[in-house]
Amino acid sequence: MKILITGANGMLAKSVIKRLEKENELICTDVEDLDITNQEAVIKYVKELAPNCIINCAAYTAVDKAEEAGPIVEKINADGPGNLAKAANEVGAPLVHISTDYVFGGELDIEKDYKEDDAKSPVTAYGITKLHGEEQIQKNTDKYYIFRTAWLYGDGNNFVRTMLKLGEAKDEISVVADQHGSPTYAEDLADFIGQAIEKQIPYGVYHTTNEGYTTWYDFTKAIFEYTGIICKVNPVTTEKYIEMMNIVQAKRPKNSKLSKEKLKQQGIKVPAWEDALKRYLKQEGKMA
Repeated sequence: MKILITGANGMLAKSVIKRLEKENELICTDVEDLDITNQEAVIKYVKELAPNCIINCAAYTAVDKAEEAGPIVEKINADGPGNLAKAANEVGAPLVHISTDYVFGGELDIEKDYKEDDAKSPVTAYGITKLHGEEQIQKNTDKYYIFRTAWLYGDGNNFVRTMLKLGEAKDEISVVADQHGSPTYAEDLADFIGQAIEKQIPYGVYHTTNEGYTTWYDFTKAIFEYTGIICKVNPVTTEKYIEMMNIVQAKRPKNSKLSKEKLKQQGIKVPAWEDALKRYLKQEGKMA
């Protein structure tokens, strides 16, 4: 299968390439190769390439910076996916797109998790533009997979590496304990994508995070437990953390819990976040 991957230098794309490169012909592009915000260029490129599938890993993901960045966020997160959807539709190829828990408001009761069709109410520039991206895709093609994910970590700067550095350097740290979600290993998300394409599961929107739910605080405690790092972890509220760090931050969802039932109904196995974390730490050479 000939697969076009955009945003190829990003953390997720690296895992997607690793997952698919053995049995497929991959054409990997980044902004210097293909500007997804340029509709004419995208359609011309895709028509000439005639891929069997397009996987869009390109996105503006700096949540805080997005609040002040202006039109570029909408161009990358909304217009770009719309352009790819139009191009994919012209050549009859399915489009795989990565979206986010931020399309929801994050205020759902903590005892519940978000289903794919629940009402969207994003409260940040990042979330709003990502929702617009979903809408542009749905308007311009019927053959799409929109995979919403959250709390992603992998080969690149991420929360786990940050906590490892802090834990090794400090005796005590404070971590937010009132945000709930599922840490998601990029290699597992890449495998969900690979399975979806290979199994040809029904097109549509799917939630794709690792199984189980936790908080950033308990996630950090697990990181230290699995690596043998001795560092006291203090739970704090989001508001207290912002005050302590003296930072300006876009609103974070209190509830990022995404139900994976629809994905699992397609026969796709969803590993627990604890299992995923252990595999990642082992790969990083950090397991105790």
